[in-house]
Amino acid sequence: MNLLNAKEGEEHIIKDIVTDDEEMKSFLFSLGCYSGEPITVVSHLKGGCVVSIKDGRYNIDTDLAQAISI
Repeated sequence: MNLLNAKEGEEHIIKDIVTDDEEMKSFLFSLGCYSGEPITVVSHLKGGCVVSIKDGRYNIDTDLAQAISI
């Protein structure tokens, strides 16, 4: 399951980042988004979703949301 399928307000644990794009992986890692880290979908938007990772909230697009396996 990826973030686009997650319910708003529920905390999930990131299982994996599923992409061959190293730039995308390093960007997500810089946000604190890596295996074992808790993540919460705050809201779904037309072009992606707003997520809460650690102490920050980020607006991520559909491609990034699909790459994050929970």
